[in-house]
Amino acid sequence: MSLYAIGDVQGCDEELGELLHRIRFRPDRDQLWFVGDVVNRGPRSLAALRRVHALRDNAVVVLGNHDLHLLAVVHSRARRLRPSDTLDDVLGAPDRERLLEWLIGCPLFHHDARLGLALVHAGLPPQWDVALAQSASAEVQAALQRDAGALFKHMYGDQPDQWNEALTGYDRLRFMVNCFTRLRFCDAEGRINLKLKDAPRVVRAPWLPWFKVPWRLSRELRTVCGHWSTLGYYNADNVIAIDAGCVWGGKLCALRLDDDGPPVFVACGAHRQPDSD
Repeated sequence: MSLYAIGDVQGCDEELGELLHRIRFRPDRDQLWFVGDVVNRGPRSLAALRRVHALRDNAVVVLGNHDLHLLAVVHSRARRLRPSDTLDDVLGAPDRERLLEWLIGCPLFHHDARLGLALVHAGLPPQWDVALAQSASAEVQAALQRDAGALFKHMYGDQPDQWNEALTGYDRLRFMVNCFTRLRFCDAEGRINLKLKDAPRVVRAPWLPWFKVPWRLSRELRTVCGHWSTLGYYNADNVIAIDAGCVWGGKLCALRLDDDGPPVFVACGAHRQPDSD
């Protein structure tokens, strides 16, 4: 059995199919970890969602910000499609309910204790260890199952910007969701900045990548993430970032996690102008 992590697909289903062919994926023996953002911005969101859903017995999928945006459009009147969205095919699909029921049940964080590996779309604030990350993911999942519309109504915003165990209600849930699906930078005190999207080399102090905080409690946990196309492929600091900017004309990445080896890349069409959202 082989275990591969797959980067942000974002509706680039043709490239995903080519990547699975390139790594010789076989569902009777292999497993896949998807870092989230299966849909949106690329040309074939419905096909990508259907493909990943069909692989669900062989796949772990964590939710990304674009996956949550799709669910928010469906569950909350407060959210509307944006001009850059490519979600109409999903919203009009005859199997929409089955696909979205599965998607909303996906976690925001996955941990395999046997392999010593974790999977998240964006990142973890430095104050969280693996137990707290697992608890936070379960807390958000419970809120989604209890009343998804209410959560999506209150989910959007950049505050609070620092973890405090005393946080309650939607402030607490919003911070959790923001870290799991939007985090890139924070300062040495653990305050997060969700507006910065550039590559680390062009961002000035006091802001640094979340995984560069020396005292972060998850530093011993090897973590696979995506979300950060301007960072690109990155394997250091016990973090493997595999968003290589497929939808922006970059590459779609697969990396085998149960064996050493180089990443596998498939070149992608420039479906959108370069961006980092």
